[in-house]
Order: sequence, then structure tokens, then C-alpha cells
Amino acid sequence: MANETMNTLEKIGFHKGSLATLTKEREELLRILQIVEQLMQMHVKELKDLGVDLVAKAKEVKNLKGKKPIEDVLG
Repeated sequence: MANETMNTLEKIGFHKGSLATLTKEREELLRILQIVEQLMQMHVKELKDLGVDLVAKAKEVKNLKGKKPIEDVLG
């Protein structure tokens, strides 16, 4: 009986620890995604300021239906 209780407590501790670790990992991943999004928005703004119409480029790519790689279209 005591052995079963200890085994159950160990399992509970393991799962709680795992969830705590995964929660921190998820928070870090979200932080990284926010940084990437900010950097992308900065580049979009700079391209717009330089006269590049990304909406038109996106429509162009969509109309090509995979005929050209995006690098060729943007280049």
C-alpha cells in the first residue's frame, strides 16, 4: 500500500514537473515568435517606404500558381 502511494506520488510529481517545464518552454516560444513578428513588420515597413508593394507581389505569386519560386518574383 505504501509502495503504491509512493509510486503514485512520484508519477504526480513527474507530470507536474513536466507541465511546469513545458509551460516555460511555451512562453519562451511565444516570446521568440513575437520578436520574429516585430522584425518582419519592420522589414515590411521599410519595403513599403522604399515603394515595394507587397500586396501586389503576393497577388502576382498567387496568380502564378507555383510556376515560379517566390525568390524569383521578389528578386
